[in-house]
Amino acid sequence: MEKLSWIEYQGLGTFQKILYKIGRFFAAIPSFFVRIGKAIGRGVKAAVFAVGREFRDLVMTLINGSWRTKLSYLIMGFGNFACGQIVRGAAFLLFELVFIWYTVTTGAGWMSKLGTLGDVQTGEVYDPILDTYIRAAGDDSFKILLFGGLSVVFCIAFIIAWRMSIKQSKANDEVLKSGKHPQKFKADVHDLIDAKFHKTLLAVPLLGIFLFTVLPIVFMIVVAFTNYDGAHDGYSNLFTWVGWSNFADLFNSQKSNLGFAFKHILGWTLTWAFFATFTNYFLGIVVALLINKKGIKFKKVWRGILVLTSAVPQFISLMYMSKLFAKNGLINGFLIKSGILDVPFDFWGNATSARILVILINVWIGIPYLMLIATGILMNIPDDLYESAKIDGANAVQAFMKITLPYMLFITGPYLLTSFIGNINNFNVIFLLTGGNISNPRLTVGGTSATDTDLLITWLYKITTGADSNFKLASVVGIMIFVVVAGLSLIVYNVLPSNKNEEDFQ
Repeated sequence: MEKLSWIEYQGLGTFQKILYKIGRFFAAIPSFFVRIGKAIGRGVKAAVFAVGREFRDLVMTLINGSWRTKLSYLIMGFGNFACGQIVRGAAFLLFELVFIWYTVTTGAGWMSKLGTLGDVQTGEVYDPILDTYIRAAGDDSFKILLFGGLSVVFCIAFIIAWRMSIKQSKANDEVLKSGKHPQKFKADVHDLIDAKFHKTLLAVPLLGIFLFTVLPIVFMIVVAFTNYDGAHDGYSNLFTWVGWSNFADLFNSQKSNLGFAFKHILGWTLTWAFFATFTNYFLGIVVALLINKKGIKFKKVWRGILVLTSAVPQFISLMYMSKLFAKNGLINGFLIKSGILDVPFDFWGNATSARILVILINVWIGIPYLMLIATGILMNIPDDLYESAKIDGANAVQAFMKITLPYMLFITGPYLLTSFIGNINNFNVIFLLTGGNISNPRLTVGGTSATDTDLLITWLYKITTGADSNFKLASVVGIMIFVVVAGLSLIVYNVLPSNKNEEDFQ
């Protein structure tokens, strides 16, 4: 879509402006992905050059470095020991000794089996002494994948530490050439609590993120390239690498039902996230505007009533609403007694009614929170803006569209994005309301049947807790959820007014 000038844009009607913005948003998507591709290309190029520079520096340091530095190639921390940095040298040397011990005793064995994920099947062998068959333990694919992967990470950490040892020895050589003395342990401690205190504070959080976030994500991605499931648990029956076949099944609707199920559930997930986010958002603003309107009495009472609905645990509220609309629930009982229905209607068994209900019930749950957020923001909008608009002849709707809504979107844009992402992964509302409704046979994958109201996250739960425990499929779906969420987040964040025009409301 061709970009309009400011004068041309102002000449459009309200509905035309909305359509223009939507068109510009979708028109910017291809160029956005082109920029992402170029950025990835530049990143790969920079990484290759960085590796080349490091390798060249290693070679030149080995040729031109002092005897202390050259010995550091074999004995980590030797350069530190030679310069009196005992604690640094001891840390490097201890790390090297631990690495050698672990690799020789354990790590090498795990890594040697990573290529096949195990060859020896667990079974039974005849014991002539006991005159019976006894269980003979074989390989464990899961442990090989886990500990083999951790061993690879340990090797990478060793290479980084080895490189740091050489760099520090080289830096000490340069300090000695300048006539100074290398920094000792006491000065290192002083730096860690003063000049480099930010590194001290970030060390533990970064380590936690790496151990409890990065490594599990990497493990999940690796599992997606295996046939790990209930039939191949890795112990009684080994699993192995299958390459890209799991992803091929996901996008090939003709080869398996997996592709159809994924597209169907993905479509409903995005639809649900859109309505769950924006119905709460706009209705919450409307409720806040109604309560804040001049002349409304008992404002604190109305706000308090809405807040009380949030005080009730969501588990209780959702389970109550689920029973309320059950076939033997109060709603069906009322409709039958009123003569509207002759037989109970299966609200949760019908795809259309179930989807409408989960959206409406989510509105009931979400409006109070949005009302509180909107109330706080509305109180900060200057009254002069509304008075000026009224003098210029603007009605209430025009004042809302030109003043209130732009201000709200500017302030709450990041919240809208995070709320949309949160609704994509909204497990509670969907599972507690519709967890027991009738499954759709067309969405049956690997013995597990999803429902028409299942989101990707609830489907993920079912395929990992069912009889088949399809972990390989769960990993593939988890990766696709990440791709969808990350892609939408990057696109939307780059078009948010609060990101592009930070000074507009300052």
